[in-house]
Amino acid sequence: MKKHLLLAACLLALAGCSSEYIISTADGQMITTDNKPKLDKASGMIRFEDAEGREQMIPQSQIRQIIER
Repeated sequence: MKKHLLLAACLLALAGCSSEYIISTADGQMITTDNKPKLDKASGMIRFEDAEGREQMIPQSQIRQIIER
């Protein structure tokens, strides 16, 4: 019984750690991602996974704002 409660508590804690992010681009697009976008310093591109699970990249110069929801 205690193991089940501990497992449930751990799963709830992990679920609370994920955040949704909104990326606003220079051309007015609003892109939603479940994980924090990361900067690829070598290429100057912002790397993220879109809502459909595909990895995407956008030039940093095209990003207006990244907001944590």
